[in-house]
Amino acid sequence: MKPLTQFKTTIPPVRKPIDPVGAGFLILLLLTCFGLAPMAQAVGPDTDGAIAGSNNGEGIGVLVSRTTGVWNTGTGFEALSQLTAGNQNTATGLRALSSDTNGGFNTATGVLSLFSNTSGFFNSATGAYALANNTDGNSNTANGYAALYRNADADNNTATGFAALYHHTTGNGNTATGSNALFSDTSGQANTATGPSALFSNTIGSFNTASGQAALVSNTTGGDNTADGFNALSSNIDGNDNTAVGLNALLNNTSGDNNTAVGRSAGGQQTTGSNNVYIGANIGGVAGESDACYVASIFGQTSSGGLPVLINANHKLGTTTSSKRFKEEIKPMDKASEALRALKPVTFRYKKEIDPAGTSQFGLVAEEVEKVNPDLVVRDKEGKPYSVRYDQVNAMLLNEFLKEHHTVLELKKEIAALAATVKEQATQIQKVSAQVELNKPVAQVAGN
Repeated sequence: MKPLTQFKTTIPPVRKPIDPVGAGFLILLLLTCFGLAPMAQAVGPDTDGAIAGSNNGEGIGVLVSRTTGVWNTGTGFEALSQLTAGNQNTATGLRALSSDTNGGFNTATGVLSLFSNTSGFFNSATGAYALANNTDGNSNTANGYAALYRNADADNNTATGFAALYHHTTGNGNTATGSNALFSDTSGQANTATGPSALFSNTIGSFNTASGQAALVSNTTGGDNTADGFNALSSNIDGNDNTAVGLNALLNNTSGDNNTAVGRSAGGQQTTGSNNVYIGANIGGVAGESDACYVASIFGQTSSGGLPVLINANHKLGTTTSSKRFKEEIKPMDKASEALRALKPVTFRYKKEIDPAGTSQFGLVAEEVEKVNPDLVVRDKEGKPYSVRYDQVNAMLLNEFLKEHHTVLELKKEIAALAATVKEQATQIQKVSAQVELNKPVAQVAGN
């Protein structure tokens, strides 16, 4: 986590708030309180309605400039001292809302809270120096010491916590909850930071969401990031469209875009690569890689009776179906499978960047298969051959097997018939031979 930065302390003009974080502010505060006190007019408790227009004030210099403003309440040294026509403002604390002239429906509680507001409406500041520099920003809420301190004319910001949205000036629709949350932001829009130092370094990045201590703490200009968990995306500087859920998720990503990590330390090794997915605790990945996908708890697990999962070039996952209700133009494969006879199975090894082990593989080459039957090829987004539809090859092999099996059965029948014929012929030959033997003349023996 980055430490709270030191700020330059300067002696402010008479009507400007002091830097609440700089050294020596107590001395300036004393000068502000006592050096200007003789110039102000004392107002006592307005118990009898002495201040016209249903206004109520108590303290030195309170509501002394009011002309037509109504239903205002000021308590504290010079609270609402410049108000003229503003309505329904409440100021409690030294110089709270003291510059306001015609702003309305504002609530300031704390030393110099909403100090510079002149015409802003619907602001609420609770805490010393909260919204101290706001002039005409509307619908802002600051709760905490120096929350939204530098906001000038931005609208719809909410800061809760010590120095939350401290440097913010012009961006709209930010929400910071936690000490130093969105501390450095100047003009970012629609950011949400929840947790101490969440989005601490953000300056102009917009549409970021950080939940957890130090989530997106280093982000400066990156946008559309979501970090949920302690230190999630904590090294990101200008990466965009990243999503990290879990403690230390995408911890080291600095400028990579479109990465998604779910789980403790998921994607923790990723730095500058883009379009990666990491699902599962401690699935770290590889620094600088792109278009990689890791999913834990699948390898080594056995599932019986299921279906293989397929993915197309648009990254859609799904399974095949064999039900008749999903098919049309059903007809026998017949000779369509004979294209397999032209395929050339090969052995090969993947390149080192794919398989460092260099394991021997068996299969087909997509470009060669395309020449035989283009329908057997899986293509990438550019239409180039990427892989082979081995499931279709298997179906074609089955057809060829069944055809050959049928042929074998027919041959067996023919052989059986021939064998029967041969046997019958042999039997006939045997009978004929026997008959021939019977018909031979008996040899006579000559008498002596």
